[in-house]
Amino acid sequence: MAERIEGVKKLFTSKSARVDTNRGDDYYQKLFESCQARIQELKTEQPVNNRLDVGEMLEVQGVDRRDFMKWVSATTAMLMLPASFTPLVADAALLMNRAPVIWLELQDCAGNSEALLRSDGPKIDEIVLDIISLEFHETLQAASGHQAEKQMDEAMEKFHGNYLLFVEGSIPMAMEGQYGTIGASGETFHDHLLRAAEGAAAVVAVGSCATFGGVPAAAPNPTGAVGVMDVVKGKPLINIPACPANPANMVGVILHYILTGQVPELDSLLRPKFAFGYRIHDNCERRAHFDAGEFVEEWGDTGAKNNFCLYKMGCKGPMTFNNCSIVRYNEGVNWPIGVGRGCIGCSEPDFWDKYAYERPMADAKIKAPTGGVEKTVDEFGLGLLTAAGIGIGIHAAASAFAGKKEDGGEA
Repeated sequence: MAERIEGVKKLFTSKSARVDTNRGDDYYQKLFESCQARIQELKTEQPVNNRLDVGEMLEVQGVDRRDFMKWVSATTAMLMLPASFTPLVADAALLMNRAPVIWLELQDCAGNSEALLRSDGPKIDEIVLDIISLEFHETLQAASGHQAEKQMDEAMEKFHGNYLLFVEGSIPMAMEGQYGTIGASGETFHDHLLRAAEGAAAVVAVGSCATFGGVPAAAPNPTGAVGVMDVVKGKPLINIPACPANPANMVGVILHYILTGQVPELDSLLRPKFAFGYRIHDNCERRAHFDAGEFVEEWGDTGAKNNFCLYKMGCKGPMTFNNCSIVRYNEGVNWPIGVGRGCIGCSEPDFWDKYAYERPMADAKIKAPTGGVEKTVDEFGLGLLTAAGIGIGIHAAASAFAGKKEDGGEA
């Protein structure tokens, strides 16, 4: 047992491993060698759990090697790694049973757990429940009541300092946290979280509720709901927002841990850049219509039937950073804008109060992010204008003009 615990300790550090797509061949060669050495070391360690060998389990579940490698290739690209890393990512996926995970459910709808169980292959429910050592999850486990509390206590003690703590749901702070309590003990969600976080190697907040408070924190916020980062201090913390969070990003964070032993590079909101380094607007399949000034003006019009841009109908793609336009949902089949509904900015702070509605952008009184193409229009009066006089339709020439002006050049 001591050897297994020591093996797990080697799995985690709080140092950030910067994944940059412009580092050059020397950087990636050193990173490859480092990851390769780590994988070889992990292969000598025993799994945290005693379940089937991962390869055998995939075979039992009917996942063939070709389908597995297709998933691995897509995941490698998602992690912003060169294709040469694909064999290492495959090895890391097969070593996911070296990572103990404790999952807390707080003030939430369980949508992130639901999304995880309905993700694409290789059968993410099997990955989580059989490959990953999921030591505790209130929603998925069979135990309840005192047995469940005992199971969590034993897991935290056994893997103290070495487990990943996933947190789903916000933390109610009003009435001294009495809006959310745990079992017979009466422990508040706040204290429950702090106790679990104390022994964690890193804390991963999944979903908009856990990251920024989400729907429970919407005005008037009667429970005083806050996100995990408002409560947990002094621990490596990774935010994976969205409502629900894309399960590919959850698995990606764990794979990054396995592969590098380090926290992925994060943005200012503690979101992994491999998943939230993209603005939805810039990777949207309707972007060409935006640049051409072709918009849906009302539901069911000709523009809607021809997949024109949804910006005028309240799409928050220009304000939202997420990779759902690239990774998509339901085995990569589709995503919100793809089915004809605008983005509601669910991966951004306070999205429910600021973005989660459908009304013409002319009435929204929301400015796009600094440096965005929409700001260019507001400043220089270029592109097409709505009847309300707000810059919405942007031609590619407008962006080029703005670039020259900002550089001090002449148009």
